[in-house]
Amino acid sequence: MPLNRRTFLGSSVAVGAGAALVTGTAAAPAGAHGAGHGHRPRPAKRYSFTVMGTTDLHGNVFNWDYFTDREFDDKARNDVGLAKISTLVDRVREEKGRRNTLLIDAGDTIQGTQLSYYYAKVDPITARRGPVHPMAQAMNAIGYDAAALGNHEFNYGIPVLRKFEEQCDFPLLGANALDARTLRPAFAPYSVHRLRTPHGRDVKVAVLGLTNPGIAIWDKANVSGKMVFPGLEEQAAKWVPRLRSLGADVVVVSAHSGTSGTSSWGDQLPHVENAAALVAEQVPGIDAILVGHAHAEIPEYRVKNRTTGKDVVLSEPLKWGQRLTLFDFDLVWEKGRWTVEKTTARVLNSNTVEEDPKITGLLVDEHRKVVSYVNQVIGTSTATMTTADAPWRDEPIIDLINVVQAETVKAALAGGAHAALPVLSQASCFSRTARIPAGQVTIKDAAGLYPFENTLEARLLTGAQLKDYLEYSAKYYVRTPAGTPVDTAKLTNADNTPDYNYDAVSGLTYEIDIAGPVGSRIVDLSFEGRPIDPAAKFVLAVNNYRASGGGAFPHVANAQQLWADSDEIRNTIIQWVKAKGTVDPAAFASVGWKLTRDGVPVF
Repeated sequence: MPLNRRTFLGSSVAVGAGAALVTGTAAAPAGAHGAGHGHRPRPAKRYSFTVMGTTDLHGNVFNWDYFTDREFDDKARNDVGLAKISTLVDRVREEKGRRNTLLIDAGDTIQGTQLSYYYAKVDPITARRGPVHPMAQAMNAIGYDAAALGNHEFNYGIPVLRKFEEQCDFPLLGANALDARTLRPAFAPYSVHRLRTPHGRDVKVAVLGLTNPGIAIWDKANVSGKMVFPGLEEQAAKWVPRLRSLGADVVVVSAHSGTSGTSSWGDQLPHVENAAALVAEQVPGIDAILVGHAHAEIPEYRVKNRTTGKDVVLSEPLKWGQRLTLFDFDLVWEKGRWTVEKTTARVLNSNTVEEDPKITGLLVDEHRKVVSYVNQVIGTSTATMTTADAPWRDEPIIDLINVVQAETVKAALAGGAHAALPVLSQASCFSRTARIPAGQVTIKDAAGLYPFENTLEARLLTGAQLKDYLEYSAKYYVRTPAGTPVDTAKLTNADNTPDYNYDAVSGLTYEIDIAGPVGSRIVDLSFEGRPIDPAAKFVLAVNNYRASGGGAFPHVANAQQLWADSDEIRNTIIQWVKAKGTVDPAAFASVGWKLTRDGVPVF
């Protein structure tokens, strides 16, 4: 996959909506260089500008939840979407002057909602005379100057990503997304933007894009043999000095990488997943980093560079367009060059403004198509099932995922060498608000239950390995001694473990003793009523994220792969419901696991 020369060369002298090429020396305002009388010193030349940033937009244009088919809302009354961001951006540009602003993004743009799914899979942008991706349309209309690649950009395969790149009026940046054969950047590493000042000399702002090395694991099927993803620190150390040598006065990094310094893939890669703070600390010459990937809100975070001793300012706006970061730079002209005197960061809340009718009007037809699509009826259910208690109870709605996965794997292995082995299945509570209603079941109900584009695999594990797997999963619970009150609001997500990294495994029975220490919580692990044989072999129906190392669960990533599907698990569930016609929890629901303390059930 060679470097896209047009994109690279164009972006290296990129001029977005908030930048202007110098065609001559701009006239300084009267008095800018001081009066010519006496010996009064000339005032210093100063210039201020703002870089706005978003991240983890995940296909959100409208303030709309396609999984519930109504306006988005949460407990904090947040709003989402580029239509809201557009209004905030317009206000900032009006306040600062459009030529004194830039707008960038830190990745994860084209996956996450049914809007983005529809134009990747149902009416794909890659089709002959296919549509323009709604995210490209919206971001072009708002006037983005550059965007870093996120890991979810690769979910639909490289052809979809390349088509999206082609449809964008701004460069997609990824200095550490390299062609596997040539080890040259497969996307533009950076873009340079000239801001015209009233003092004659432009300010050159370089934006370096860095993406997440985890792509090599999470999207192995799409990138293996085609692209490699070295560490952020290594590539920043390579490119930042080059940008300075090209005359960059200000260097901003747009990094699809959190600040925690941790990784979710164990020792499978030598690189850090959440490396933004490490980049700031280790690589001199960076002024600010727009942070992404972690879905956190960080208005301003300062990291001292250990070489220069200077502060690097980091900011991460909340996901889905809920916040807009503003980096404000104050520059002073010293010794024949612009120097950053002060940098601050803050975030604006998109729930304080209305949606921009320019954006909603632009994409109203696409929105209506997707709303119609997600409301298609695929079957009926005899009872209402929800995930409200699924993080701490074995609920029928999670059993639904597991029965579909187990039946699919059994059918795939039928007649083969492993057909006689028992098939188990893992599933997570991806959303605590998912719901399968009694009565008609629609695509949006299934999509809400399984919002990720994961595919299904079959891996071979032993009884002992499954015990380790469950012990690792059980670290999700906060240790709660017997006799003390159990508050479900404080019971889960120990050590910031997200809900999607807690797996329940069906086909076994077991207890999780939440009074015990991590690593010694699985009690009475049994298969078919008998203690599990550590040497026995089992087939685990598992999603590709987990199978490729996501969450760093033990054994599964190195286990023998017996089968893999190319279709999303979500679609497998939809087809299963269509084939059955009626979903009846009584036919598949069971209580395979429960929380206990000293043998006493918690619930």
